[in-house]
Amino acid sequence: MIINTGGRTDTVQYYTEWLLNRFKEGYVLTRNPLFPNKVNRYELDPGKVDCVVFCSKNYKPILSGLHEITDRFNTYFHYTITAYGKDIEPGVPPIEESMHTLVSLSEQVGRKRVAWRYDPVLLTEKYTVETHLQTFEHMAGVLAPYIDRCIFSFVEMYKKLKTNMPELIPLTERDKEKLAEGLGGIAEKYGIAIQTCGTNGDYTRYGINKSGCMTLDILGKANGIEFKNLKHKGTRQGCHCIESRDIGAYDTCMNGCKYCYANKSSRRAFENYKYHDPASPLLLGGLEPTDTVMQGAQKSFRKGQSYAGIKNRTNPG
Repeated sequence: MIINTGGRTDTVQYYTEWLLNRFKEGYVLTRNPLFPNKVNRYELDPGKVDCVVFCSKNYKPILSGLHEITDRFNTYFHYTITAYGKDIEPGVPPIEESMHTLVSLSEQVGRKRVAWRYDPVLLTEKYTVETHLQTFEHMAGVLAPYIDRCIFSFVEMYKKLKTNMPELIPLTERDKEKLAEGLGGIAEKYGIAIQTCGTNGDYTRYGINKSGCMTLDILGKANGIEFKNLKHKGTRQGCHCIESRDIGAYDTCMNGCKYCYANKSSRRAFENYKYHDPASPLLLGGLEPTDTVMQGAQKSFRKGQSYAGIKNRTNPG
């Protein structure tokens, strides 16, 4: 199985102590987002976890303790660094600081395990097509020696954005073509493998691969392991990723990004943080008497290995 630590929240930046504690203790509990009283338990054991995937906008808080995980597990790291400032990403460090941290991360874990995410790409009067291309080129020149690939996507125009980002200018097909052509050309110039993820449209003519950001091929090559040849179902339209189990929780990321899909509101995330206990097996709060804990299935994707757990428990000690 693949453990995902950063799909629902930035655990690396805001819940570092909790994350390291979970791997020390060897298990984690996570609530079902649709049925909160249903809790899944996953064993954080190298024999039962094929790879641990991280996604964060600031790895600085975890760098000193990251070896506690990387020494034992196969890993892969997504580092999101965009062109945006505090007006759109209030809790994210400045670009130069973020790039410096990415270099430190790469030197620690190896460039084959680090992907630079430049997403989502969106337009406002401040962040124009030209601004994106200029900023991307500056960043590419710095990051190229330290990354496995670059991944980008165009912003999804979901309903919440109309409220959170009234300044947003909808992307036209012409905008997307110009951006794809520019990003592809810059990536080629600096020798960066570039791909989309979760974005419909074929931009291979610009040297942009259409692939998932979390595939068995990517994870296998990064860690020198061989996976089974399995179909990748993805999680939404345009996604080509292998299935994973996310151990975070929605409405808990305090980065405050205006385009965020994982928070109903940034204020709610700060309110929920009050219920965080670094010693708890759950990201927020603890188990309640009405909770039912189920051992999550942990089937291996690696050749020659398999494991699954399906036992039910109720509020175990």
